[in-house]
Amino acid sequence: MSDLAPSNQEAQKAGEALKQRVREILPIIAKNAEKTDANRSVAEENIELLKAAGFTRALQPKAFGGLEIDAPSYGPILMEIAENCSSTAWVAGLLAQHSHMIALMSEELQQEIWGKDTSVLVSSSVAPILEAKPVDGGVILDGTWSWSSGCDHADWAQLGFKRAVPELDNMMLPHMACVPKTDYEIIDDWHTAGLKGTGSKTLKLKNVFVPEHRIDGYIELATGQSKGFGSHPGKIFHSPFASYFALGFSITALGTAKAFIKLYKEKQSKRVRAYTGAKAADSAPAYMRLAESVLQVRAAEARLAQDWSEMAQHCNELRLPDESMSTSWRASQTYVTNQAIEAVNRLYTGSGGSAWFDNNRMQKLWRDVNMAGSHAYSDLDVAKQTYGRHLMDIEPDMDLF
Repeated sequence: MSDLAPSNQEAQKAGEALKQRVREILPIIAKNAEKTDANRSVAEENIELLKAAGFTRALQPKAFGGLEIDAPSYGPILMEIAENCSSTAWVAGLLAQHSHMIALMSEELQQEIWGKDTSVLVSSSVAPILEAKPVDGGVILDGTWSWSSGCDHADWAQLGFKRAVPELDNMMLPHMACVPKTDYEIIDDWHTAGLKGTGSKTLKLKNVFVPEHRIDGYIELATGQSKGFGSHPGKIFHSPFASYFALGFSITALGTAKAFIKLYKEKQSKRVRAYTGAKAADSAPAYMRLAESVLQVRAAEARLAQDWSEMAQHCNELRLPDESMSTSWRASQTYVTNQAIEAVNRLYTGSGGSAWFDNNRMQKLWRDVNMAGSHAYSDLDVAKQTYGRHLMDIEPDMDLF
């Protein structure tokens, strides 16, 4: 195999340096996990430490102080964060990943967000459910946008919406708008069983005007036709927004599963069975469950690594993925999330009654990983339909995402 190309070497070097800086703060992130859950928002200390380490700038353009590391370098770092706190990984991942999308949007918007402070973070609620009212120079947004993870720590938000496109017979198509925090109210309605600390609250807008330079279409962001495509030389920006936006969902689930495996092994080595006093670790079902879950997680991690490698290769070749590759990445990432859930559930059901106590970390990890699988992107039924139709050369179903 030939040596890594200079761009790959640079990304790898930056990624390794970032990994070491993040590892230094992981004990604090782990210590703050209970506080994060209790506050229903990631501990401010965690966010500040991750910002100082440079993690939130991992996918940000160098022109704005970013690192521009590639997916193979980024993924393992976020996975280690997830092993210490699922909610912190979910939020920090999205806050970092949003930078990639912003870099594909207009240069005027990029300057508005990062021109004065390159550490500014952006949250999101990307599902294009509501319709915008067209006006001269932009649109009016009115309504509520839910599931905005990490909104407490952000100064802007990316919001999905639908608008009519005159060039296509006024077909209603999905778009993305960026709005400053001064334009929306955060509704504190995040009360959940899992991923409690993500603070994925609702954003409320009242007749907010959004100018055209803060808007881009989903199709344009996916096909290299967005307003800011090519505004940065970094190769990671020669990629559809979804490839990087969705990285954290499967990574968080898999990192949570890896944490559960470690905890299961530790607990089983000390656990004795009620009534008989027999050591659980000596029981064949106990170590058989462990073996199967470890093999499952290893296979899933290898699948993600292959995806990341393919993403990096496409970027380095300045080649956008075709429908076949994009559909494959989406399907395999969703599959990995569900494999992580299976691996945890197998072990959790064999962990005994003590695993259900509130002070047992096992039930927290179990809740978190199952909640991660509830994101629309992680819907395995939808992913299998979409990928299955593609494999059978059947036209895509536009009602599926």
